[in-house]
Amino acid sequence: MPKMKTNRGAAKRFRATGSGRIRRSKAFSSHILTKKSTKRKRNLRKTTLIADVDQRAVRRMLPYM
Repeated sequence: MPKMKTNRGAAKRFRATGSGRIRRSKAFSSHILTKKSTKRKRNLRKTTLIADVDQRAVRRMLPYM
C-alpha cells in the first residue's frame, strides 16, 4: 500500500493541539485593517479550534496529524 498524500494547503493552515483537537488561525486580519478596531484586530491574532462538523474533512486532508 503506498503512502497517503497530505494536502499541503491544509498542512500550512492547521495544527494539532496536545489533546488531538485541530487549531486554526482566524481570517480577516491581512488587509483593510484601518476600519477594524484595535480590540477586534487583537482578537484576530488568537487561534481557535475548528468546528466539530469540519473535523472529519480536515483529518482526511491530513492523514498523519
